[in-house]
Amino acid sequence: MPLNPRITDWNGQVVWLVGASTGIGRATAAALHARGAQVIVSARNEGALKAFEKSHPGSVGLPLDVTDRDAVSRAAQQLVLHHGRIDLALYCAGYYKALRATQFDLDEAVRHQQVNYIGALHLLDAVLPVLLQQKSGHLSLVSSVAGYRGLPNSLAYGPTKAALINLAQTLYLDLEPLGIGASVINPGFVETPLTAQNEFAMPALLTPEQAAEEILKGWAQGRFEIHFPKRFTLCLKALTHVSDALYFRAIRWSTGL
Repeated sequence: MPLNPRITDWNGQVVWLVGASTGIGRATAAALHARGAQVIVSARNEGALKAFEKSHPGSVGLPLDVTDRDAVSRAAQQLVLHHGRIDLALYCAGYYKALRATQFDLDEAVRHQQVNYIGALHLLDAVLPVLLQQKSGHLSLVSSVAGYRGLPNSLAYGPTKAALINLAQTLYLDLEPLGIGASVINPGFVETPLTAQNEFAMPALLTPEQAAEEILKGWAQGRFEIHFPKRFTLCLKALTHVSDALYFRAIRWSTGL
């Protein structure tokens, strides 16, 4: 059964995608625009936002840095002033650098926290009052299967994604009784500027456009967790239920690390 209200008709819906200059965010914004949504895209790269506006008439670019609390707040205020409401807010900003304990870098670890998690809190601070006043809308956070359990090279990235999964679960418990949707998106490998850094073969690699279609399908089905591709994510989900000893052996065998 659906855990959230199904979203199948996007015509006229006001959607705000934060972190939408490239990758999953941009592809999802394009897919929503094609379905008639009023799309607002935000990111640091103002040039990318202008390019999106030009290729998607009627869309709006609101430049911001997710680590700047005031900038996120101002953008939300501007959005509501011009559009009157927020029907869906998607946090898809992300930062990734491979990091292991043998080469720990505190600055890198903190940067992951600031972009991947604190930025999401900045969005909540700006958007939750609007949704609570409306008594409607939907919040969606892009996490990752890297948040399920610890993985090699993910010393900085994985914990931020685990935090987003927990955050989304708690948001759901608080918001669902009020008629506000909450969901978490846990992709496997998607071809983006972030995953382009990986020097290993990525199983079941998807394009951003394929990822966007999976996300819209998940919203249409009222899912809380939207994970894809299933042939990869279901294997990782299964590993969350095995013992630590078996999990560590399986990860070392499959990655060689």
